[in-house]
Amino acid sequence: MANVSHRGDMATHPDVSEMRARYARMLGGRDVALVDGPVFLLGLYCSASPWILHYTTSQPALATHNLIMGIAIGLLALGFTTAPARMYGLSWAICAMGVWMIIAPWIVGSSPDTGVILNNIIIGALAVVLGLMCAGTAAKSVPKP
Repeated sequence: MANVSHRGDMATHPDVSEMRARYARMLGGRDVALVDGPVFLLGLYCSASPWILHYTTSQPALATHNLIMGIAIGLLALGFTTAPARMYGLSWAICAMGVWMIIAPWIVGSSPDTGVILNNIIIGALAVVLGLMCAGTAAKSVPKP
């Protein structure tokens, strides 16, 4: 049996540059992975918020809107997790969705009350902040030629 317990310096390995490049490719800019979870949770809360805050009967259009927007945010978060190299260009979409969530109570809803407005403003602000974090981290992790 070969003795593989020795601890040599990897810098002398003939394939060290190829191994480093492969390792960097496998990570694929996973610095943004810390934001994937909160974005998914935000989407989950957004889709469930009409039932949590009990405005499904008073604002049925806004309840459906929040359900669809929450599912869309959650799907983006899942896309960031499963195909990060392809999806991080869509980080700005979360910012746009956040801005839309802020103004949606007045456009989609019909005379919403303060709780509904605050809920959408908080969800929208968090979406903008998380989208900016995703976009900023993704921009930093793009390899320079």
